[in-house]
Order: sequence, then structure tokens, then C-alpha cells
Amino acid sequence: MPLFIDRRLNPKDKSLSNRQRFLKRCRAQIKEAVDQAVRERCVTDADRGETITIPAKRIHEPKFRHADTGGIREKVYTGNSDFVAGDRIDKPLAGSGKGKAGKEGSDHGETEDSFRFYISREEFLDLFFEGLELPDLQKKCLKKVYSEKLHRSGYSIAGTPANINLLRTMRNSMGRRIALKRPKQEEVLEIQRKIFELEKVSDPTKAQRRLLKKLHAKAEQLSRKRKVVAYVDPLDVRYNYFVPKPEPSTNAVMFCLMDTSASMGEREKDLAKRFFVLLHLFLRRRYKKIDVVFIRHTHESKEVDEETFFYSTDSGGTVVSTALQEMEQIILDRYPASEWNIYAAQASDGENFSDDSPKCEEILNQVIMPRCQYYAYIEILDEREAVFLTDHDSGSELWRSYRQVYGLWPHFEMKRIFKPSDIYPVFRELFTKKTEAA
Repeated sequence: MPLFIDRRLNPKDKSLSNRQRFLKRCRAQIKEAVDQAVRERCVTDADRGETITIPAKRIHEPKFRHADTGGIREKVYTGNSDFVAGDRIDKPLAGSGKGKAGKEGSDHGETEDSFRFYISREEFLDLFFEGLELPDLQKKCLKKVYSEKLHRSGYSIAGTPANINLLRTMRNSMGRRIALKRPKQEEVLEIQRKIFELEKVSDPTKAQRRLLKKLHAKAEQLSRKRKVVAYVDPLDVRYNYFVPKPEPSTNAVMFCLMDTSASMGEREKDLAKRFFVLLHLFLRRRYKKIDVVFIRHTHESKEVDEETFFYSTDSGGTVVSTALQEMEQIILDRYPASEWNIYAAQASDGENFSDDSPKCEEILNQVIMPRCQYYAYIEILDEREAVFLTDHDSGSELWRSYRQVYGLWPHFEMKRIFKPSDIYPVFRELFTKKTEAA
């Protein structure tokens, strides 16, 4: 297990460990403010930022200071002309505006009641979905859908400065300098040293003058050759070369099923829409590529687009099995279970045609659940029913049938929603990380 030791020097009058605890505490306050914003506003507005307000007293970094009370205090401030050591000073009267006692208001508007700042949409969603994940995120066998990614493929003589390969460039430079016999710096310095020693001789002999002349010619030749044979030539430069190669990418599909029959009033439809919008935002952040299939059903079902799914009106009876059959057919036609990660979420008010619930149970057990990674069912009920439906085994015929499915499949979850404030807690409970749940 690696051990990390922070050896950075503490800033003046600061403690890095205290600062880290301070940031962690602030993050908790921001997360609390985000959760409060979710409870107070429509979930369909979750794609915008939020202005966060934190009490000022909760953002100060901890530090050591002298206590305001207690202890023996004997000091006289510089410039004092009224008191000497040992004088007793009366405590300011309450409401006098002096000291900390009293409740008298300030005569100016400068206060430090709270700290306000704005977080962006991305920051809001990061905090909004913190701690959530899709259970069983990937299958071992995935459909071979390829996306192109860049891979190293040797070197190139052209490229951007960011891709320059220094090792290869200097190796080419050294090989060229050796092949062209570029004079070394030591050789040039040695000749210059000899020239300097001969020039210091006040009365050189004829042999010394000839040697000096040869050394000057040699030095000029070496200097000229060093200029001609550069240390690094543009021909030496090499760049890392990248080519796009196809790579298999995770393939996932999410089925959204919703009852839009006459038994689903505007309130129920609105709560279902909020849940699916929340789920839709969440899935878009978890997968780079994900297909979302929207299925609406009354006494018959059909696949629709997102706009129609959320906002189009419909009427009719309620036959839930038609939606499950539509989902089964779409899986067989376009999303084979051996190649796709399949997730599903269903919203209903619990109403269903007589004798159809056992059929739903059969379809789920025999067809849907063996193919799904995860199936979430939410039942939207009236707030007054929350008093009576305290037992998870009691409820509508559809709920009781789904409870049988819940007992057989660990990746099947079901929850009830009674009011708008239940949506987010239910959503978190459905998609909380397993590590957190443990």
C-alpha cells in the first residue's frame, strides 16, 4: 500500500491540513445547498446552475487566536493617556453601541451575513449526481461498435511542437554530427588556448610565428565548419506520429416506459416526467454513447421520441403488458442482450387491466429480466395513500405481481412516490453505489 507524505511548507499562519478540512467542510455545505435547491425547484430545471448561499461564519478557515474572555490581562495600548496599569475599566452598557453587547442596529449597510457565489451547470450536476451509478455497468461481452482513438505509430518529420520527440531528435542530431565530423567544442577551445599562449610571447621566433599562423587558419576552419554543420538541424527533428485506430466502445440502451392512460392524471404524469428527466440527465453523463428508447402505453403501446414521450397527451385504458411486449420486440429487433447493456425504468400509477398483472410478471421473469442489467419500477400514488401503504407487500395487483419479480431478481428494484419531494430520494436509493449501500 503506497504511503504519501506531504512535505510542502505551510503558508504563513496557515495549516494545510486545516485547509483541507476547511475545503471538505465547505463542500458539504455546497452539497447541502444543492440538495435543498433540488427539493425546492422542478427537476426539469436541473440543467442550469444555482446560486449558493453559505453563512459567513461557516466558511472561515480555522486558526489559533487569543480567547476573548478568561485569563489575566494586563496591558496598556500605545498612545493611551487616560489609563495606567491596574485601572479597572467598566463593561460597556448593553445597547450603547460599544463593545459586543446589545442589539443596536448598524448605521451603515456593510455586513457579513452570508457568502454567495454561483456554480455552473456542470458543477451543479456533478454535485447533483455525486455518489450515484448504474448497477452492473458493463457486460463481459459487448457489441463491437468501434470508435476511433489516436495511437502512437512511429515518428514523423512534420508535426506540432507539442508532439516533438526530444530523444529521437537528439539521436539524429548526434549521428549527423559524427558522420559529418563536426568539430567538438573541446577541440576549438584547445586551439584557442594555444593561440592565446603564443600571442603572449613578446618576441616570438620564426617557428612560433608560423605555428601561430597555422593555428589561426585552423581555428577559422573549425569555426566555419561548426557553423555549416549545425548542432541541431531541421532535418534531425522528429515528431510523435499518431494514427486513428478503431476501438470497441461500451454500448448501452435505456428503455423508459410510462403509463399515459386516463388513470394517470396530470399530477401523476408530471411526477413521472420529472423522474425520467432526472434519469435521462444521469444516463447522458454516464455513457458517451447510449440509445434511449421511449415507450408510452395505454391499452396499446408504441415507441415515440423524447418530445412526444414527455409532453404529448393521450387517453385510453391501461394494459401494462403491451409496453413490456413492445420492449421485448425492440430488444429482439435491435438490441440483442448478448451485445448490449440493457437498462429499463417504468413509471405507473399501479392501475392495470384485470388479469393482465400475472401476464406482466410472466414476461418479466421469462423474457425481460434475463436480458436486463437493471430494471427500476416506480409507482406514483396519492399523498393520502402513504398513511395506508406502509407495508411493501400490500398494494395494487400490479404492485403485488412485481413484488414476486422483486423476490426473484436482485437487479430488479421498485419504489413508491407520493409527492414531488420523494423523487430525488427515491432516485438516489435506486442508483446509489453499492459501496455506499454497504
